[in-house]
Amino acid sequence: MLGSCHCGHVVFRADPPLRDVIVCHCTQCRKVSGHVWAAPSVSHDRLHLLRDDGLVWFQSSEAARRAFCKDCGAPMFWDPTGGDHISFSAGAVQGATGLQIESHWFTEYAGDYYSPEGPPPDPTATDRLTGSCLCGQCRFSAPGPAGAITACHCDQCRKLSGHYSASFDADEDAVNWQTKATLAEYATSGGGRRGFCTACGSSLYFRAKDGAFSIEAGAIDGPTGGTLVEHIFTAEKGDYYDLTDGLPQR
Repeated sequence: MLGSCHCGHVVFRADPPLRDVIVCHCTQCRKVSGHVWAAPSVSHDRLHLLRDDGLVWFQSSEAARRAFCKDCGAPMFWDPTGGDHISFSAGAVQGATGLQIESHWFTEYAGDYYSPEGPPPDPTATDRLTGSCLCGQCRFSAPGPAGAITACHCDQCRKLSGHYSASFDADEDAVNWQTKATLAEYATSGGGRRGFCTACGSSLYFRAKDGAFSIEAGAIDGPTGGTLVEHIFTAEKGDYYDLTDGLPQR
């Protein structure tokens, strides 16, 4: 099984046997991915780095370290301290995975705009949003509530999130940055730019070629006041998951 980040500066091969996919809703995974993270795992001796000049490691806790591409921001690996297996982004896999979702972890930390397995809950009212990366070196606030949140399953969003993205439209001029010392932007092939933290790899926002601006829902601290309303580019979705929340798909 081959996988890569979006820009191609991190490429790996994972040889079977592989564990099926675990979807994690913990705060760390939601920050890093911009929504939620999905990952199979493989023993260390069966993961082969074919290109790693873009690879950066971040010690996210005493329990594990995380890796991402410093050039495009794509999350790549989760490596537990003292473990014999390493998890990798399901969205990074090139082509079909042949896997399925095994379980959902830390669902108690799921965002207010979706349910891990089912239709989205009613939104929580909030008139001001605060957001940050995982390491805290990028922090911002913006008017709330988030409102309509869209999930995108295109190849680009799956590579750059590790699963699929979820974001909401915002007025970029109304975003107030408290700090953005480690903020970088990655220019996509379609003319858009994705903002991410170069210290921890957290996905923060997307600016389209026409200037339309959206914030990653997973970057928000606390309630978003939004709700997931649709899935787009579903023809490019991963083979390891199904969409069962009853929302419109296109």
